[in-house]
Amino acid sequence: MAVVWTILPLLVLITTVFAVRRVVEDAANIRAGVVPPEGSFERGYAQHPVLAYLHIVPGVIFMVGAPLQFVPRIRRRHLRWHRRLGRLFVISGLAAGVFAIAVGIVFPFGGRSETAATITFGSIFLFALVKAFLQVRGRNVAAHREWMIRAFAIGLGVSTIRLWIPVLQIVAGMSFQRSFGIAFWIAFTMHLVFAEVWIRHTRGATVARSANFAAP
Repeated sequence: MAVVWTILPLLVLITTVFAVRRVVEDAANIRAGVVPPEGSFERGYAQHPVLAYLHIVPGVIFMVGAPLQFVPRIRRRHLRWHRRLGRLFVISGLAAGVFAIAVGIVFPFGGRSETAATITFGSIFLFALVKAFLQVRGRNVAAHREWMIRAFAIGLGVSTIRLWIPVLQIVAGMSFQRSFGIAFWIAFTMHLVFAEVWIRHTRGATVARSANFAAP
């Protein structure tokens, strides 16, 4: 548990730093009326800023806020706020997921590999969020927790992609563009597998506590 709560903030920080960097670079290009050259990573963001930020902004809200929903002390002491913020994070996550798929189709820097990975894991992410919402509406808090873990783990894969790209470039000698799509598959698969392992490891301990949060 301690290891998870040590790594988690680092991955959230990576997502936030890259989002801020994206805003700074895109704002400079848009203000100057500059479209980056063909084949550059920044080109798609400069050409489709509205689509890009319909994904980025709610995505950052989800990634930064969602970890608070897993803190038992916050749930126990502030259950009403836990529920209200949960709705906000689900809405943000759904928006981020839908527009992530759109970005992966409209301007995938990593080509078909990125498009396929984005559609695959984006769909799983959206399905997990909807299932989590339906389960908590049905007062099945244990199942709600498990589906939220799956959704958050996939969302957090965005951070790990940035770590796999240099590994693939150095170890496999791949170009930045080719490594991008492959990193999507590795990161999201790894996170989804970890989520299932974590769910099974903690299931027995959490089922007993779930009844405390099922009351209206």
